Amino acid sequence: MNINESAENYLETILILSKSLPVVRSIDIANELNYKKSSVSVAMKHLRENEYITVTDAGFIYLTDSGKEIAEMIYERHNLLTSWLVSLGVDNETAVEDACKMEHVISKTSFEAIKKCLQKS
Repeated sequence: MNINESAENYLETILILSKSLPVVRSIDIANELNYKKSSVSVAMKHLRENEYITVTDAGFIYLTDSGKEIAEMIYERHNLLTSWLVSLGVDNETAVEDACKMEHVISKTSFEAIKKCLQKS
């Protein structure tokens, strides 16, 4: 899986929005991330070309199986790392910010070790 941090963030955002909205559109992503619609459009084009999303004629964005797999992995990392940092005494806002950075760079091995350790406690 060779995908950059920006693409991972977009996929995670699409996943999160799809949990609360009936359909996800570029404008929803732009509003959620506070990005220009033009920036989101370029990103969606790349995600579509790499077959991580499909976009209907009406502009509705759906994750493909591979896109959903990446989004769910990043989302799981984000949630677990955030709650772990909070349990260590980090305030919620800082924990969310740090987890967002860590979720993209932590190796699968290190993440699984943290997850295993937390499941024991």
